[in-house]
Amino acid sequence: MYNNIVAFGPIVIHGYGLMIAIGIICALFLFEKRASARGCDKNSIYNLSLISLLSGFIGAKLLYCIVEFETIWDNPQLALSGSGFVVYGGIISGIAAAMIYCKRKDLRFLSYFDLAAPSIALAQGVGRIGCFLAGCCYGRETNSAFGIAFKQSLIAPNGVKLIPTQLLSSAGDFMIAAILLLYTQRERKQGQVGALYLILYSTGRFLIEFLRNDNRGYMGLLSTSQFISLIVLFFIAVALFVSNKSKRSMV
Repeated sequence: MYNNIVAFGPIVIHGYGLMIAIGIICALFLFEKRASARGCDKNSIYNLSLISLLSGFIGAKLLYCIVEFETIWDNPQLALSGSGFVVYGGIISGIAAAMIYCKRKDLRFLSYFDLAAPSIALAQGVGRIGCFLAGCCYGRETNSAFGIAFKQSLIAPNGVKLIPTQLLSSAGDFMIAAILLLYTQRERKQGQVGALYLILYSTGRFLIEFLRNDNRGYMGLLSTSQFISLIVLFFIAVALFVSNKSKRSMV
């Protein structure tokens, strides 16, 4: 709704960046606490978190540049701005970087991914509140009593009631984090917690995209994120099938 939270002279704290930072801190705290309780090496926890985080930011920005290629071509400065990220790019690149790190350090990637999954969902939930403050990722116009009208957004259309897709996404991410934490109360096969996270997030993201109205790239009738969601769900379904057939942990 209002992205400029506090101003100290020329320095302005933006709500979007602030919520991203809070989300990361909360996620790291939860991940470190859960991983340490299971006897994981702290250095590995911190290194894995840092590598995945940096790779995630790069991947999220890269996918944004791909999806918004024409916009970036006309406004190259957007490629280096502090806004403009596609979450799926961050998830994919963060997971890829974590897999490479675990492979080199002879660590079980799936075990760490299972531990990190609730933290990822938590960070996304907090981050979406930042999206709401900035006005990005906005929804379609609505006459519903739940609609929200922006007044000073530089991104969302002002003065019209919109579906608060950012808050719906945030609530969904918090719900996913809670479900995963409850799911881990019992011993699970390696990889199942991470798989459940991907299933829940991809399903939720596919559905929420129908309510959004911002420019985010399309592949045919589906948005880019919906297309990626279907691919993720397909690969998870295949991995679960193979896992069940072999009666081993997911690979």
